[in-house]
Amino acid sequence: MRWKKDPLGAAVRELAKADVVAFGGVGLVGRILPATEAYLAVADAVAREPDKARPELDWLLANGSPAGKVYAATLLDQLDPAAGRDAWRHPAGEAGELTTFQGCIMDRTTLAEYAGTRTGA
Repeated sequence: MRWKKDPLGAAVRELAKADVVAFGGVGLVGRILPATEAYLAVADAVAREPDKARPELDWLLANGSPAGKVYAATLLDQLDPAAGRDAWRHPAGEAGELTTFQGCIMDRTTLAEYAGTRTGA
């Protein structure tokens, strides 16, 4: 792992500036992007130290890029489903754009549109 002193904080900062959402490898070779690596590190922290991870997720949701907010809401959904639902409703009016990857398929969307797919709106 690239982050030695404060791995959780460093991973959250990486997600805060992310412009791509990918939960696994992308492209034909399944390359793991830096944001995906950071997401996996934060997900691990959520599983191991939920009390330490929760304030970081709240900060990321409030201060992150549109992609960072997607990662935060996804992880909040796992940690606290009620908070996750609220997190997905919050960006309904946000027009910030992000790129998504599902394997080899790249797409561009807004945070509001992405959140709408999660809330059924």
